[in-house]
Amino acid sequence: MKIYVDADACPVVRQTEKTAQKYSVPVVLICDTNHMLTSDYSDIITVDKGADSADFVLVNLCSKGDIVVSQDYGVAAMALGKGAYPIHRSGRLYTDENIDEMLLKRHIAKTARRSGKRAHLKGPKKRTPQDDERFSQSLEGLILRLLQDNE
Repeated sequence: MKIYVDADACPVVRQTEKTAQKYSVPVVLICDTNHMLTSDYSDIITVDKGADSADFVLVNLCSKGDIVVSQDYGVAAMALGKGAYPIHRSGRLYTDENIDEMLLKRHIAKTARRSGKRAHLKGPKKRTPQDDERFSQSLEGLILRLLQDNE
């Protein structure tokens, strides 16, 4: 098991590393050249900038049983298709049961933005320490479950 992080502007990189290190799970951070990362724990893969370039590398690298940290529903859907366990920065697990609804909502929002009509769609709320704790707890629970399943 490895943890792959879609690290372009990801707010939970350090929480991911801290939790992974506790269980000796390797972490790979993937970002494009617009985001320069350093880490004492994780391997870092920097890819050329371009639409979804880091996403495609992440999906190509992950495999069955890996954990994928991403807020991108498309990346999550592709990771699920490979048997990986995607998790959102909020701590919500993407599953076969909820991914279709998430993708549909993303499509509707994108269509509304492209329509040219004045549709005010708010961005995400400001991140809180409680958000970080919720993510860490969810990630730790997922790691423990996967380690137990592999015994």
